[in-house]
Amino acid sequence: MAKPKTIESAVDTIPQYRAGKRPLPYWLINVPEPQWPSQCPAFLADISPRNLEIVNFPDAEFQRLTWPQVQRTIKANRIDDFRRTPLDHRNYLCYMARLKKEHGSVMDYVRNQRLKWTDLDARGSSAFENPDDVKIIYNDWPYGIDKSIVHLCVWTKFPLDVDEQDPNGDLTPEMRGRIDEYVATTFGSRVPTENVSYSSLHQSSVRGLGCEDWVGLTARKIIWFKNWAKLKSIRSMEHFHVMMKDPDMGFIEEITKGDSPASAQLAEDTILE
Repeated sequence: MAKPKTIESAVDTIPQYRAGKRPLPYWLINVPEPQWPSQCPAFLADISPRNLEIVNFPDAEFQRLTWPQVQRTIKANRIDDFRRTPLDHRNYLCYMARLKKEHGSVMDYVRNQRLKWTDLDARGSSAFENPDDVKIIYNDWPYGIDKSIVHLCVWTKFPLDVDEQDPNGDLTPEMRGRIDEYVATTFGSRVPTENVSYSSLHQSSVRGLGCEDWVGLTARKIIWFKNWAKLKSIRSMEHFHVMMKDPDMGFIEEITKGDSPASAQLAEDTILE
């Protein structure tokens, strides 16, 4: 019986890869030669075109986004431009596969282990009314942004209403305004008002903000966004992202209750398999 194609193509061509006679396949990119697997890992098989594009890029050539670039990306509503470093994304895909195997689903892991919520029933009658309906933790696998930027996730038990007519599943103007108020109160209370950058992707949708509010974006220290519905990695629970430039880490520890991201527990250049 013939060997499966994936195994045959890997085992039979490894010497050619080592000799530089054939270009490396995407699943060997960024992996030191001593750690090369004999075949494509299951978590990298049949990945989406977007995932393939990210992991098939040299990590050494990846350029992290600066704070002004992060702000421009969010202001322009180009959320799909955010991506992890190639090596981080490879590890992220491996980590997600492990979670599904060990916990049944990523949602179950996040709910039970990261948020420690026993139920998803909102206590408040409206968004952000009850503090127990909200939890702030680190993003376990932050995007490829400047290391001075802290990337948090705000999880909620209540729905974050989306515009059903929007092809991407973007937020309604009303919900965007509510999140603006929450971010200003929760995070802006520890940062001067002029350093809070609201996520008014469409300025007319946010109360009290005019064109002048976007002047001096590079000076502001807080900004938020929510992934479009089509980009969400966990679809059964709601969350949005908050990014802070050079924040008071004492405040971060306080607001996350001492949380730390999963990726921070790995030594630099670690490759999960």
